[in-house]
Amino acid sequence: MNKILKSLKPYPMEELNRIKSELKDKGIKIYDFGTGDPKEPTDKKIRQALINAVPEVSQYPSVAGKKELREEISRWFKKRFNVELDMEKEIIPSAGSKEAIFHFPLVFIDSEEEKKKVIFGTPAYPVYERGTLFANGIPFPVQLKEEDNFLLRLDKLEKSILEETKIVWINYPHNPTGAIATKYYFEEIYGICKEHNIILCSDECYTEIYFDEPPPSALQVGKEGVVVFHSLSKRSGMTGYRSGFVAGDEKIITEYRKYRASFGVASPDFIQEAAKVAWSDENHVEERRKIFNEKRKIFIEFFNKIGLEYLYPEATFYIWIKTPDKLSTKEYVANLLKHGIIVSIGENFCSGLEIKENKCKSNYFRIALVPTVEDCKEAVKIWEKAHKSIIS
Repeated sequence: MNKILKSLKPYPMEELNRIKSELKDKGIKIYDFGTGDPKEPTDKKIRQALINAVPEVSQYPSVAGKKELREEISRWFKKRFNVELDMEKEIIPSAGSKEAIFHFPLVFIDSEEEKKKVIFGTPAYPVYERGTLFANGIPFPVQLKEEDNFLLRLDKLEKSILEETKIVWINYPHNPTGAIATKYYFEEIYGICKEHNIILCSDECYTEIYFDEPPPSALQVGKEGVVVFHSLSKRSGMTGYRSGFVAGDEKIITEYRKYRASFGVASPDFIQEAAKVAWSDENHVEERRKIFNEKRKIFIEFFNKIGLEYLYPEATFYIWIKTPDKLSTKEYVANLLKHGIIVSIGENFCSGLEIKENKCKSNYFRIALVPTVEDCKEAVKIWEKAHKSIIS
């Protein structure tokens, strides 16, 4: 077995699946706020487009993707962010954002170069670190702090670190905290990356789940050395379709496209037809935002009522919650589990390096607003009883 794989902690979502299975065996009703996989149905137009496109004869799709899909993505990006994207040179369809994020360092990290560090903030989506490790890069996790609004601050790092860095990953709106970044922040981090010849990779799969001002894209401040990753998983409820795109710097996209055929991740044509419909329509996205906002209001009112502190969620369908004083996060979360309420502890989003160096400490946990509205209403009643039982 690959020694890198042996060294990794279990993927957090797999651990949650094990816990859910145990609860089901005990006959306990599960309210799953652990995995970011919403239960709202995929829009009928999207489903029908896929059905209509399933061919009688199945053949290999191309890595470049269908021209019509790239045209639709280009139109959407222009309308949403006011940025022109060349559909031939600056866009690649992907099988969701996860595989593209994982594979990116495999193309751009040279383990024999000095510039092989990959910077990312922590708590974080685990794939930034895992893709780096498999590419023989050097992960460099930077702890995101509450006083910095959970923003990755490159300006606080030593220049020697930046000189050894090939890739910086940012993710705003952020998983797991829900933190957002301003256009000014993107301008600042873009300038630092450009100065040190660092590829700026922006994971933007949550830009369409917001409740006030639409979040910006890194490509709004510049294209040189910038690559963004988008997905239909959250925006359109298409997690099982595995569809997204990578866009940005023409030179980087051209190089990346050359090697993606080796990974076997070309998107099937029938998925691309469904994706084309999804990117062309905003009505179903607005409806999803309304539903997430309804769930958000239920929990904001509930947390305020019982006195739990949390980061106010302006985007994503996550809420980052502080564990009550004098309790460990594991103790509090274990109590919720007994009542069928599943959440993700903050330590699930620590990097492997933090765990190895015994620096993985968090007094936060995350909920994902994925159950139905009715189940959310049920869950807060059960949660309140569980909360009182452990606080008292």
